[in-house]
Amino acid sequence: MMYPNLLAPLLIALALALALLVVVAVRQPVSRRLAFRQLARRPTEAALVIGGSVLGTAIVIGALVVGDTLNFSVRQEAYRTLGPVDERVVAPSGPAGHAITGRLAALTRDPDVDGVLTARVSQASAVGRSGGRPVTEPRVLAWQMNFDDASRFGARNGGSGLAGPAPKPGRVVLNAPLARSLRAGAGEPVTLYLFGVPHTFRVDRVVPERGLAGVGLGGRLNRDAFLAPGTLDAAARAAGTEPRSVTFVSNRGGVESGDALTAKVTADIHEAVGPLSAQATVDTLKHTVLRDARQAGDSLGALFLMIGSFSIIAGALLLVNIFVMLGEERKSQMGMVRAIGMKRSRLVGSFTLEGAAYALLSALPAVAIGVAVGWGVAVVAAEIFQGWSVGGSSLRITFAVTPTSILNGAAMGLLIAFAAILATSVRISRFNIIAAIRDIPSASGSRPRRRLLVVCGALSVLFALAAVPAVARSQADATYLLPALAIAFATPALMRVMSRHAATTLVAGTVLAWTLLAPVLRPRIFDAPSMSAYVVQGALAAFSAVVLVSDNQKTLLRPVRRLLERPSESGLAARLAVAYPLAKRFRTGATLVMYTLIVLVLVLLTEISGILRAGVDGVVADATAGYSLRLDYNPQVAGDRLVSDLRGGPPADGISAVTPLLNATGRASDPGHRSTRPLDVAAVGVPNGAISGITFRERLPGLPDDPAVWHALATDSRLVVIDGFFGSTGGPAGDFYDPGDTLTLTDPRTGLSQQKVIAGVLSNGMVFYPGTGASSTTYPVVMGDRTMRQLFGDQAQNASALVSTRPGTSPDALATRLQGERLPASLVATPIASEIRHQFDSSTAFFHLMQGFLALGLGVGVTGLGVVMVRAVRERRRTIGILRALGFRARTVRRSFLWESAFVALEGIVLGSLLGVLTTWLMYRNSAAFTGLEGGFPIEWTSICGLAAATFTASLLATVGPARRAAAIRPARAVRVSD
Repeated sequence: MMYPNLLAPLLIALALALALLVVVAVRQPVSRRLAFRQLARRPTEAALVIGGSVLGTAIVIGALVVGDTLNFSVRQEAYRTLGPVDERVVAPSGPAGHAITGRLAALTRDPDVDGVLTARVSQASAVGRSGGRPVTEPRVLAWQMNFDDASRFGARNGGSGLAGPAPKPGRVVLNAPLARSLRAGAGEPVTLYLFGVPHTFRVDRVVPERGLAGVGLGGRLNRDAFLAPGTLDAAARAAGTEPRSVTFVSNRGGVESGDALTAKVTADIHEAVGPLSAQATVDTLKHTVLRDARQAGDSLGALFLMIGSFSIIAGALLLVNIFVMLGEERKSQMGMVRAIGMKRSRLVGSFTLEGAAYALLSALPAVAIGVAVGWGVAVVAAEIFQGWSVGGSSLRITFAVTPTSILNGAAMGLLIAFAAILATSVRISRFNIIAAIRDIPSASGSRPRRRLLVVCGALSVLFALAAVPAVARSQADATYLLPALAIAFATPALMRVMSRHAATTLVAGTVLAWTLLAPVLRPRIFDAPSMSAYVVQGALAAFSAVVLVSDNQKTLLRPVRRLLERPSESGLAARLAVAYPLAKRFRTGATLVMYTLIVLVLVLLTEISGILRAGVDGVVADATAGYSLRLDYNPQVAGDRLVSDLRGGPPADGISAVTPLLNATGRASDPGHRSTRPLDVAAVGVPNGAISGITFRERLPGLPDDPAVWHALATDSRLVVIDGFFGSTGGPAGDFYDPGDTLTLTDPRTGLSQQKVIAGVLSNGMVFYPGTGASSTTYPVVMGDRTMRQLFGDQAQNASALVSTRPGTSPDALATRLQGERLPASLVATPIASEIRHQFDSSTAFFHLMQGFLALGLGVGVTGLGVVMVRAVRERRRTIGILRALGFRARTVRRSFLWESAFVALEGIVLGSLLGVLTTWLMYRNSAAFTGLEGGFPIEWTSICGLAAATFTASLLATVGPARRAAAIRPARAVRVSD
């Protein structure tokens, strides 16, 4: 569930707001009757207002449902790949391993433990036949466990996932993923390569991937084969080796509730193992999966909520705009009721009740649409995450929604609507009674009162003082917001020494300039993992730009003055089209902000997608440095023969160079200090002089070029290199560590720790990530092979290699051939360039998904423009009647309304597009997130023009109805009747 800690405060705040509304409705019957009569009198306008409120609340709910879906999907990993398993203890081979297994048996008497199960496992590969052709799978785990013990494991809290009789000799039980890979069913033969030797079995049955039947050694997708008792041991003895011993521990409680005992049971495991604890690796699997589920759900939910925030702002502005228009339309009526004695507070109450009714009527449709939006995002996200998979180990997206998120979203949407309505009601209730009755425009241009001047001046000074340390420390939100507020609150003081127009222009221009230049002056503001800085930046840019444009509309229209002054029917329509937007600056400005905000973010996402596409070739070149394939294999079977065969044997056809890599699993501290928990790392040892072409984005001072860094790794055991995503926790990528920073690297098997210095940050470390889908949160730490053996000892084994191909050799074809030829060694060949391009395609698709989500906000903007035009027809009814009576044709009136809509929409589209391109360019130049994307900054003219055309067309379509209604007004009736 998303933000459960917010549920109580939001519901309390909503309950208080509703209670106040009920009190107003009961104690102010006149206000109540005025509000509800307006609802009944204007069904069309009411439907439009409700539609705008629905979209705003639906976007909030949709973002929270996306978070629910991802949280649930990651938690399902606990059910699929763990079930009752909470901790896993991996013991070494030999007597020490047997001793550790024996000591762990004492945990069966622990009241906090539901079960202890010891199994034997080995990496294997498999071959099946489908349609007479062989089907291979190099990623297999062969298990040997007691099926009776397995069926009772954690049984008090549900099934273990592996029940039924043990397979007889010569037979095997497959889990569903392996059966799908081999296209095999019960009774069909399969061949398993155990320790490099083929053994043929007949499938006894296929079991669902659940609990022990989906368990593995860290992967999201495990292809498991369960052998008859003694089969794996016999195969190991024949090969002169021994399988790995793994002990699973189930905590008291259910699949998720047992996580609460993880810390205590882990301590009990270490106590039971005693002096052998340093030789056993204890993994808290369930705790890690559930923690990652919360982080992943919160991160993606926050991302979509950030994208949706712009639509939420647009929805709030829609409500503000509507009520400002209602106030202007009813100005004479409000003046009369105030003149006969109605208090201003009761007028505020009437408007607030009317707006609250609109908001409450929108709640249920908003929930339905929000859930539907979340479901749509989940469907598309499932395909995108499949594209990010390694060996089919992608996160499986399953739609889910919780009552907490529904209540949070609905309460948040209603409270935002109530706040916008109340603030607007207070504003429109302030008017001169006589001027309102006579329908005289309010006086403007007066100097600010002394009290306002003093208060705003004090606030300006306070915000300016607070901005100094915030900007100095590059605090993201405060760096944008505090200087902008200090400048804005200085407006009354500036109006004492210059005209209102000059002061407004100066303040808006300064705020816009600061918003755009802040990343240039303080580039580290993008290092913050929070999404809120992007919301603040976008909102400030849009609001300040719109204020600047709105206050200088006449200057901007000078190039088209001749068109406007033409003594023709089209010239008259054009003058009418711009006259009202210029006269009603607040109304026009609010609509412009809606368009500018949404178009800005859509263009920004479009530009980021373009940067990714333009930079993919450079990323491939940086990541590969001439290497075409990454090979991962079983070192127990392959030994050193595989590398020598690839270099000079028959498989060497098409291969120009092979660089073996040492591999081990370890843990490291976070050099960016974002977390105190150890990070899982894939330690990689590079032979001296073997690699020199892989590039770095940052190097230690004193290392003049990239080959110098690789040489330093080989000669200095203190040095390591990492990539820019090391320890990434989601959110915007930032620059959290630099060469010279330190991290502590630990061998979890022995407990030996060493402090390492970062010698360089890789431009792209893709080739060093495990290619078998072993884990989604494992980060590579690269060092010299001598350093690797010093820290990890026997655990450091040649389990992967980088391969360069000869000109004319297809990496994809070579990968397929090598996997088939080296199947006994469980070899997985990954074409590096193809994999990177595939990942980039998936990232681009994800940006398209966010654009689709944001398109709802565009709907809010178009709806806002439609509401403005509908209200404009009613507001100008008498004026249109007079014009028609003077001889203006209906088509001139219709054309003026369409051109007015086109003028506002086009201005918002152009402003949003310019700000979107400029903001993205500044981010590209200054944010660490774009480091390594050296393809230049492309302007996506086709996509931006397509977006602009679609938005412009939708805006015109929203105005067609009001324009026809305006053209159909009968002059005689309109002149005599005000409504």
